[in-house]
Amino acid sequence: MVDVAFGPEPGQRPDLSNTREAYLDMVRRKRMYGGILLVLFVSLMASGWWLADRRNAGGFWDGLPQTLDFPAEVLSEAWTNRANLPGLLWKYVPALIETLNIAAVATLLGALAAMALSLLATRGLARWPRLIPVFRRSMDALRAIPEIVIALVLIYVLGGGPVPAVIAIALHTGGALGKLFSEVAENADLKPIEGLASVGANWSQRMWLGVIPQVAPNWLSYGLLRFEINVRASAILGFVGEGGIGYDLKLAMQWGQGRYDEVVAIFLLLFLTIVLIDRVSDHYRHKLVKGAML
Repeated sequence: MVDVAFGPEPGQRPDLSNTREAYLDMVRRKRMYGGILLVLFVSLMASGWWLADRRNAGGFWDGLPQTLDFPAEVLSEAWTNRANLPGLLWKYVPALIETLNIAAVATLLGALAAMALSLLATRGLARWPRLIPVFRRSMDALRAIPEIVIALVLIYVLGGGPVPAVIAIALHTGGALGKLFSEVAENADLKPIEGLASVGANWSQRMWLGVIPQVAPNWLSYGLLRFEINVRASAILGFVGEGGIGYDLKLAMQWGQGRYDEVVAIFLLLFLTIVLIDRVSDHYRHKLVKGAML
């Protein structure tokens, strides 16, 4: 017969020395690995900084004291012409509306594409399970390419204007929201879907009646958040000739002195708009996530 020890004898304390040593050894290894990663990170940052500083037209440290010269010049001129600001704010409202329209249409188109891609790329919900990797890589590709790169390509094909901006932002939005929508859909309860399938519902009916009611609050919340991001993106795309208030900002800055009051007016208008959108969307996102009625 073989004696098997299942633990210490009654009344005898267990030997914790080996357990303590193993724990301390694990802690020391984690600290060592963390230290190595920290040294590696600092070394990469330092080498990258040194290389970037060498390739600059001027030294970073030499130009650092002049960082605030341009903003000070802009604000000084705007303050001198502060009486023009109310009229300038009103002047650029149509351009701001165009920017908001670009962001809204792009968000809507991107969200619709994201809904379809997310359902087709979610395990347990996909209509063609073997094509899940294809749809996931498609979303990765759309998410990986910046809007400005897509816009620059579309300018050569479609010319300048708001249409290339809408397409560029919508494509990136489809990839970004598709990933988020898919993660929400993965947590959906499958029982309603199984019940619909048992009575003969097709795939579209199962998604529309069994999945979307569950995920709609979170999807709408992510959509509102993405709308805020797209307002900023549409303003930035104006710098490459895509229309909207960003294009007016580019022209005002190109003219230099004499139009800095217009630059401040555009920045102020953008800031107030983004703050308003942020507050309103944050309010409704909170209601949607908590399940309150609008």
